Amino acid sequence: MYEAVHARPDGASTVARFAKTAADYGFEGVVVRNHHDSRAEYDAEAIREEYGIDVVEGLEIRADDPQEASGSVGNYRTTETIVGVHGGTNAMNRFAVESEKVDVLAHPMADNGDVNHVLVKAAVENGVRLEFDLSGVLRTSGGRRVRVLQSLRKLEEIVGHYDAPYVVSANPRSHLELRAPRELTAIGEEIGLSTAFVERGLEEWGRLAERNRHIQSESFIEPGVERGRYEEEP
Repeated sequence: MYEAVHARPDGASTVARFAKTAADYGFEGVVVRNHHDSRAEYDAEAIREEYGIDVVEGLEIRADDPQEASGSVGNYRTTETIVGVHGGTNAMNRFAVESEKVDVLAHPMADNGDVNHVLVKAAVENGVRLEFDLSGVLRTSGGRRVRVLQSLRKLEEIVGHYDAPYVVSANPRSHLELRAPRELTAIGEEIGLSTAFVERGLEEWGRLAERNRHIQSESFIEPGVERGRYEEEP
């Protein structure tokens, strides 16, 4: 299972510190998901060797509108293993799920964002993973936490109906905010997400990284072969 993290300068902890803590907690890997305007400096291979945990290079596009986001996705798609889009508005959610170059729609229900049947069907068609962001459950209270729970339950219902692809994350910005997989599955059970559901969402980050690395490797070996960047492997 993998966790996707915001490292320094986007967060408070370095990639190495995240990796060490994640390894101690039993994760197989971490995905570095810094926003594209706050990218982290790190040596992924050196960290892998030191802590025995996979480090996946990625980023999260944060933009004011779909046009800006489209340019950023194009700029970073060939250099990053996982590319996500920071959602939460109808326009950004729609852009993300309609783009086969996007791997993950992050925080789709944030800031009063919504996901409907049309968007989920587009996500299925283009292989875009919808994120179940548990940070609101872990780090909010009162009415805001109630709204987060309602949003997650709605998302789970519609994702389940269409068997849509998804990922799960606690969205940590510090190694102190990391939670072990067993803690995340326990939290999931409390809010109506089964252990199997949460585990599958944590594992999906790793499956996605493996698939994209394979495609990148094939592109390097056969540069003359035209192939969809996000074509699903058979």
